[in-house]
Amino acid sequence: MSQRKVLVLHGPNLNLLGTRQPEIYGHETLEDINNQLYRVAERGNWELTCRQSNHEGELIDLIQAARLDGTAAIIINPAAYTHTSVAILDALNAFEGTVIEVHLSNVHKRESFRHHSYVSLRADGVVAGLGKQGYHAALDALIEAAKG
Repeated sequence: MSQRKVLVLHGPNLNLLGTRQPEIYGHETLEDINNQLYRVAERGNWELTCRQSNHEGELIDLIQAARLDGTAAIIINPAAYTHTSVAILDALNAFEGTVIEVHLSNVHKRESFRHHSYVSLRADGVVAGLGKQGYHAALDALIEAAKG
C-alpha cells in the first residue's frame, strides 16, 4: 500500500500551547500533539508533516506547495485567521485534496466574532471543541476514508 501525505497546519499563537490560556486550550504543548499525530499517521501508513506559523503568508505558501507535492489532505487549525483570512480560503480553494478544519476550543461558545469561519467555506469537515482529540478525529477520519 502506498503512503499518502497529509499536512497539518497550525496557525498563530498555537506555538504557545500548554502555557497560553490552558483553561481553554489545555496543558499539552504543540510538540506533544504533533508527536501523537506522527504515531497515528505511521500506524495508518500516512506520511505526516506538521507546521506552525504566526504568519499568514507562510501558511499560504505551505498550502500552495501542498498542491504540487502529492499531498492528499490538509488538516488546518487556522486559529485567529479562521475569522479573518480570505487569502487562506483562496489558497485552500486551489487545493484539490481533502481539507479538515480543527479548533481546540468550541468556537461557538466563545465571542461572537469567532462564530464565523472563512475556512469552513472550503473545509470538507470541521472539528471543534474536542481539544487535542480534534486533531486525532480529523486524522482518523482521513485514514478510514482512504481505506474505502
